[in-house]
Amino acid sequence: MFLELIASVAAGFGAGGLMFLLNRLSGQRLPRWSVPVAAGLAMLAYALWSEQSWAARTMAGLPEGLVEISRVEQSVPWKPWTYLLPQTTRLMAADVGRAARREDAPEMRLVTLYFFARWQPARSAPVLVDCARAARADATESALTDPRSADWRRLSGDDPLVRAVCNGTS
Repeated sequence: MFLELIASVAAGFGAGGLMFLLNRLSGQRLPRWSVPVAAGLAMLAYALWSEQSWAARTMAGLPEGLVEISRVEQSVPWKPWTYLLPQTTRLMAADVGRAARREDAPEMRLVTLYFFARWQPARSAPVLVDCARAARADATESALTDPRSADWRRLSGDDPLVRAVCNGTS
Protein backbone atom coordinates (compact mmCIF):
# COMPACT_ATOMS: atom_id res chain seq x y z
CA MET A 1 0.00 0.00 0.00
CA PHE A 2 2.86 2.36 0.84
CA LEU A 3 4.53 1.68 -2.52
CA GLU A 4 1.31 2.51 -4.34
CA LEU A 5 1.14 5.82 -2.47
CA ILE A 6 4.71 6.56 -3.56
CA ALA A 7 3.84 5.63 -7.16
CA SER A 8 0.77 7.87 -7.09
CA VAL A 9 2.79 10.82 -5.79
CA ALA A 10 5.46 10.14 -8.44
CA ALA A 11 2.78 10.17 -11.16
CA GLY A 12 1.54 13.51 -9.80
CA PHE A 13 5.03 15.00 -9.75
CA GLY A 14 5.70 13.71 -13.26
CA ALA A 15 2.50 15.11 -14.75
CA GLY A 16 2.84 18.37 -12.81
CA GLY A 17 6.45 18.72 -13.93
CA LEU A 18 5.52 18.04 -17.54
CA MET A 19 2.76 20.65 -17.40
CA PHE A 20 5.17 23.10 -15.75
CA LEU A 21 7.66 22.51 -18.57
CA LEU A 22 4.95 22.98 -21.22
CA ASN A 23 3.90 26.21 -19.53
CA ARG A 24 7.49 27.48 -19.59
CA LEU A 25 7.96 26.50 -23.24
CA SER A 26 4.72 28.24 -24.22
CA GLY A 27 5.81 31.50 -22.61
CA GLN A 28 3.52 31.04 -19.60
CA ARG A 29 0.35 31.03 -21.72
CA LEU A 30 -1.26 28.16 -19.86
CA PRO A 31 -3.48 28.95 -16.88
CA ARG A 32 -1.81 28.85 -13.45
CA TRP A 33 -4.05 26.03 -12.29
CA SER A 34 -2.90 23.66 -15.06
CA VAL A 35 0.05 22.30 -13.04
CA PRO A 36 -1.89 21.19 -9.93
CA VAL A 37 -4.81 19.94 -12.04
CA ALA A 38 -2.47 17.82 -14.19
CA ALA A 39 -0.82 16.45 -11.04
CA GLY A 40 -4.17 15.62 -9.44
CA LEU A 41 -5.55 13.98 -12.58
CA ALA A 42 -2.40 11.87 -12.96
CA MET A 43 -2.66 10.73 -9.34
CA LEU A 44 -6.33 9.87 -9.79
CA ALA A 45 -5.64 8.05 -13.07
CA TYR A 46 -2.89 5.99 -11.44
CA ALA A 47 -5.12 5.11 -8.48
CA LEU A 48 -7.93 4.01 -10.82
CA TRP A 49 -5.57 1.95 -12.97
CA SER A 50 -4.05 0.31 -9.91
CA GLU A 51 -7.44 -0.63 -8.44
CA GLN A 52 -8.92 -1.88 -11.71
CA SER A 53 -5.87 -3.88 -12.82
CA TRP A 54 -5.03 -5.49 -9.45
CA ALA A 55 -6.66 -8.84 -10.26
CA ALA A 56 -5.05 -9.20 -13.68
CA ARG A 57 -1.62 -8.24 -12.30
CA THR A 58 -2.01 -10.66 -9.39
CA MET A 59 -2.97 -13.58 -11.64
CA ALA A 60 -0.20 -12.77 -14.11
CA GLY A 61 2.36 -12.92 -11.31
CA LEU A 62 1.36 -16.40 -10.14
CA PRO A 63 3.42 -19.46 -11.07
CA GLU A 64 2.32 -21.81 -13.81
CA GLY A 65 -0.19 -24.40 -12.67
CA LEU A 66 -2.35 -22.00 -10.66
CA VAL A 67 -5.78 -21.54 -12.21
CA GLU A 68 -8.28 -18.83 -11.31
CA ILE A 69 -11.37 -20.39 -9.78
CA SER A 70 -13.42 -17.35 -8.83
CA ARG A 71 -13.32 -13.62 -8.34
CA VAL A 72 -15.47 -11.29 -6.27
CA GLU A 73 -16.38 -8.05 -7.99
CA GLN A 74 -17.78 -5.08 -6.15
CA SER A 75 -19.54 -1.84 -7.03
CA VAL A 76 -19.78 0.83 -4.34
CA PRO A 77 -21.36 4.31 -4.24
CA TRP A 78 -18.14 6.11 -3.23
CA LYS A 79 -16.49 4.75 -6.39
CA PRO A 80 -19.18 5.46 -9.02
CA TRP A 81 -17.01 4.16 -11.90
CA THR A 82 -17.29 0.68 -10.40
CA TYR A 83 -20.90 0.55 -11.61
CA LEU A 84 -19.48 0.55 -15.16
CA LEU A 85 -16.38 -1.53 -14.41
CA PRO A 86 -16.82 -3.48 -11.15
CA GLN A 87 -13.68 -3.69 -9.05
CA THR A 88 -12.29 -7.13 -8.25
CA THR A 89 -11.59 -7.27 -4.52
CA ARG A 90 -10.90 -10.99 -4.01
CA LEU A 91 -9.60 -13.94 -6.04
CA MET A 92 -9.43 -17.68 -5.49
CA ALA A 93 -6.96 -19.86 -7.40
CA ALA A 94 -6.24 -23.59 -7.32
CA ASP A 95 -2.83 -25.17 -7.76
CA VAL A 96 -3.93 -27.78 -10.29
CA GLY A 97 -0.33 -28.34 -11.37
CA ARG A 98 0.38 -29.95 -8.00
CA ALA A 99 -2.96 -31.67 -7.41
CA ALA A 100 -2.37 -35.11 -5.90
CA ARG A 101 -4.46 -38.26 -6.40
CA ARG A 102 -5.15 -40.82 -3.74
CA GLU A 103 -4.07 -44.32 -4.75
CA ASP A 104 -6.95 -45.92 -2.87
CA ALA A 105 -9.47 -43.40 -4.28
CA PRO A 106 -8.39 -42.22 -7.76
CA GLU A 107 -11.49 -40.01 -8.13
CA MET A 108 -10.23 -37.80 -5.28
CA ARG A 109 -7.72 -34.99 -5.60
CA LEU A 110 -5.85 -33.07 -2.93
CA VAL A 111 -5.35 -29.50 -4.10
CA THR A 112 -4.25 -26.25 -2.50
CA LEU A 113 -6.56 -23.26 -2.82
CA TYR A 114 -5.07 -19.77 -2.64
CA PHE A 115 -7.13 -16.80 -1.52
CA PHE A 116 -6.11 -13.28 -2.52
CA ALA A 117 -7.73 -10.08 -1.30
CA ARG A 118 -6.79 -6.51 -2.07
CA TRP A 119 -4.48 -5.12 0.66
CA GLN A 120 -4.38 -8.49 2.46
CA PRO A 121 -1.70 -11.18 2.59
CA ALA A 122 -2.44 -14.28 0.51
CA ARG A 123 -3.83 -17.29 2.34
CA SER A 124 -3.99 -20.93 1.36
CA ALA A 125 -5.93 -24.01 2.38
CA PRO A 126 -5.68 -27.65 1.26
CA VAL A 127 -8.96 -29.19 0.11
CA LEU A 128 -10.10 -32.58 -1.11
CA VAL A 129 -12.12 -32.68 -4.31
CA ASP A 130 -14.23 -35.72 -5.15
CA CYS A 131 -14.48 -35.69 -8.94
CA ALA A 132 -17.01 -38.53 -9.08
CA ARG A 133 -19.50 -36.83 -6.74
CA ALA A 134 -18.62 -33.19 -7.54
CA ALA A 135 -17.93 -32.32 -3.91
CA ARG A 136 -15.20 -30.72 -1.84
CA ALA A 137 -14.06 -30.97 1.77
CA ASP A 138 -11.47 -29.28 3.92
CA ALA A 139 -8.35 -31.43 4.11
CA THR A 140 -8.19 -32.07 7.85
CA GLU A 141 -6.09 -34.82 9.46
CA SER A 142 -9.13 -37.08 9.77
CA ALA A 143 -10.29 -36.33 6.20
CA LEU A 144 -6.86 -37.22 4.81
CA THR A 145 -6.83 -40.46 6.80
CA ASP A 146 -10.42 -41.43 5.97
CA PRO A 147 -12.12 -39.27 3.31
CA ARG A 148 -15.54 -40.68 4.24
CA SER A 149 -15.32 -38.89 7.60
CA ALA A 150 -14.89 -35.49 5.90
CA ASP A 151 -17.58 -32.83 5.87
CA TRP A 152 -18.33 -32.91 2.13
CA ARG A 153 -19.97 -29.96 0.42
CA ARG A 154 -21.79 -30.64 -2.83
CA LEU A 155 -20.77 -28.60 -5.86
CA SER A 156 -22.42 -28.42 -9.23
CA GLY A 157 -20.86 -30.47 -12.01
CA ASP A 158 -19.89 -27.29 -13.84
CA ASP A 159 -18.36 -25.63 -10.76
CA PRO A 160 -15.05 -23.96 -11.72
CA LEU A 161 -13.17 -25.86 -8.99
CA VAL A 162 -14.44 -29.23 -10.22
CA ARG A 163 -13.73 -28.32 -13.86
CA ALA A 164 -10.20 -27.10 -13.10
CA VAL A 165 -9.15 -29.92 -10.78
CA CYS A 166 -10.94 -32.87 -12.38
CA ASN A 167 -11.01 -31.93 -16.06
CA GLY A 168 -7.96 -29.70 -16.21
CA THR A 169 -9.95 -26.71 -17.51
CA SER A 170 -10.88 -23.41 -15.93
